[in-house]
Amino acid sequence: MGILEKLHRFPPRYGPEWGSGGIFGLRYHNETLYFTLAFEGEAHFITNDSHDVYEFQLVGPRPTSGGDTYNAVEVVDEFIYFGGWVHAPAKFRGKESGQATIDFSNKYSHVHEYDTLTGRVRLVWKESIHHPEKWCGEVSEILYNPYTDELLLAREDGHENLGVYSLDRRRGGIRRLSDKPSPKGTQVHDVAFFGVGKNYTQGLREIHALDMVSEKWDAFGLGESLDGERYLAPHLGAMASINNRAFAFVRGGIFVGNPYNGEEFKFVRLFDFYTFYAPFRVNALPFGGGVLIGFNSHHDAYYKPRSEEEMIYHKFTNTIVGPSVLVYITPPSVRIVGVFGARITSLEQVKDKILVATSNTPNTGALDATPFDTGQRGIVVLSQDEILRTSPPVRFSVPLGPVFEAGGDTFGGIPLEGYREPRLILKASKENKLRVYEYDLALPLENADYDEFEIRRGRNVIDLSSFSGIVSFKVKEEDKSGKAIIELR
Repeated sequence: MGILEKLHRFPPRYGPEWGSGGIFGLRYHNETLYFTLAFEGEAHFITNDSHDVYEFQLVGPRPTSGGDTYNAVEVVDEFIYFGGWVHAPAKFRGKESGQATIDFSNKYSHVHEYDTLTGRVRLVWKESIHHPEKWCGEVSEILYNPYTDELLLAREDGHENLGVYSLDRRRGGIRRLSDKPSPKGTQVHDVAFFGVGKNYTQGLREIHALDMVSEKWDAFGLGESLDGERYLAPHLGAMASINNRAFAFVRGGIFVGNPYNGEEFKFVRLFDFYTFYAPFRVNALPFGGGVLIGFNSHHDAYYKPRSEEEMIYHKFTNTIVGPSVLVYITPPSVRIVGVFGARITSLEQVKDKILVATSNTPNTGALDATPFDTGQRGIVVLSQDEILRTSPPVRFSVPLGPVFEAGGDTFGGIPLEGYREPRLILKASKENKLRVYEYDLALPLENADYDEFEIRRGRNVIDLSSFSGIVSFKVKEEDKSGKAIIELR
């Protein structure tokens, strides 16, 4: 395909922001592949015989930076709608005093329209509060409401104008439907579910549902975990719809349910290591009647901690327990189908191929801004056959200290499907007991069963081949110097 031949790697280039942005919003529509390259602030449109780049000059003067870092994209008829945020122009300052940052005076939230028939880009809407240290809510999700012929926008990352909005895609008028900060949403039947909460501090707190016809709201709480143990810091990364249920992918697992269908939301622990390993800054891709999603090992991080509090977050965000994994969810099955480096940033299907956008560098913050993106970004092309049949070897090395320090005692949520010799190696500093929970994604969800094992001081090897589905682990007594190694092969 001519489109795939035009894909290449993007090394660090000018784009003032923090760390690395990535390739976001991958969408193939009407024989056009769109994506935004952040932090350069470039929207790319590729066909078999062309490759056009738009630099957000309709928002403001160049040099621009940013674009999108949450995969805010939707298609309607012949149009691709892409949103996010952009500095126009970008203003980098403070490097000389050791406090490198961005002036947010020119930071805009935006939605654009690309006509795949004419190749024309149109600015539908933009907004800024023109403050040097604060910004209005970024657009992190776009859903189409077929009843009103409007675009639903989720906005949580920012200081003002947060919540869920409805945007007239033809005339650009915007209406606020909710003032509750929301980073992500998904449509189930005639309802749009939105995750609610301040993502970087609290994480997901509730799930709100908008009737797309009447525009009335309902609010739903978050239920218990299948293994009966507590969950911690459920930062919301993406949402999707499978089998008439809403799936909210968070740090540590998934909330699954649909109260309109008689099923309250429950927590399914998945890749919970009490680090910032999470399905964050990546989209959930509908595929084969299920969903592909990435769980990322290093998407956001503190670079130079400057206080005791920042040291805590530095450890939380920079502890790398395993590679990023691409996961295929087809209830009741959850299966690892790909292993990648620091980050998977965007996913899309192009005919018989799956495109996986990646970056080797996290998004950073605080006073460590740079005038250029610091990551190596690229797009990996996989065949559908690889996704449907492979479960590659993978290894997780999990220090137990962070789990106990956070007030937890349960970790894991490891899908075993496709592996013949899975095992847990537990390095313990004292005698202990280990509980292994077993569960799956059969719907409606059922609580986990478990087995218990005696743990000796030293190296313990637990054969997991007699378990199926997903397994999580609970250590009975605190062991902050302990370590768990999970090998899947």
